[in-house]
Amino acid sequence: MASEITYAEVRFKNASPSADVKAPPEKKKHEDHTPKYPPWLPWLISLLLLLVCIALIITLLVTRFSHSRGEMNALQQNATEWLCVSAIPQRKEHGWMCCPKEWKFFQKNCYYLSTDYMSWNDSKDNCTGMGSHLVVIKTEAEQVFLSTWIKENIKYGKKNNYFIGLSAQEVGQWHWVDQTPFNVTAAFWRPGEPSNVKNEKCVVIHWKEEKHWNWNDIPCDVPSFRICEAAALTV
Repeated sequence: MASEITYAEVRFKNASPSADVKAPPEKKKHEDHTPKYPPWLPWLISLLLLLVCIALIITLLVTRFSHSRGEMNALQQNATEWLCVSAIPQRKEHGWMCCPKEWKFFQKNCYYLSTDYMSWNDSKDNCTGMGSHLVVIKTEAEQVFLSTWIKENIKYGKKNNYFIGLSAQEVGQWHWVDQTPFNVTAAFWRPGEPSNVKNEKCVVIHWKEEKHWNWNDIPCDVPSFRICEAAALTV
């Protein structure tokens, strides 16, 4: 008798049908979000920075030139008579250097000794109003020139001190009115000066001192003569 074959369907609990097998999702490639700049952009930025620097320099020079021109125009308006000397070295286009009458010429500058007394602040304003500034002494030659001139004035009874453009906001911290750095090697103090005390923050040339080292710090509100200075007019 033929044997009967029985078929049975068997399923394994943990097995998954092949049809249900899914491949893992493919990872998306990382997108590069870094911005890309044109190669000429750094050069453009550098050029703009250079132009800004040039503009600042030109502005500074124009401001200083305008200030100088303003002083000279004021000096010209206040002076009706001028005294001129031959310029050295002689130049074809500019052969003379001129100062207002009653001013004195020395090394391309004009100097004025006042005949009235004022405080230091009023002296500063007075010189500015004439198109000049309180004198700024930069060399020994300039100091000797001024001291000699003051001694000559003593003969005419003008015995008083002369304010110069040196003062201090803090004790011992000296500054010139035109922002010229104070040079201790070109300072001409009297022996024992400056006193460097709180109530003496302005400087005069002392008329009694026989030598040329004659600066003295005094209270700013003590009325004194003054020395004004301006660049000579070149014509």
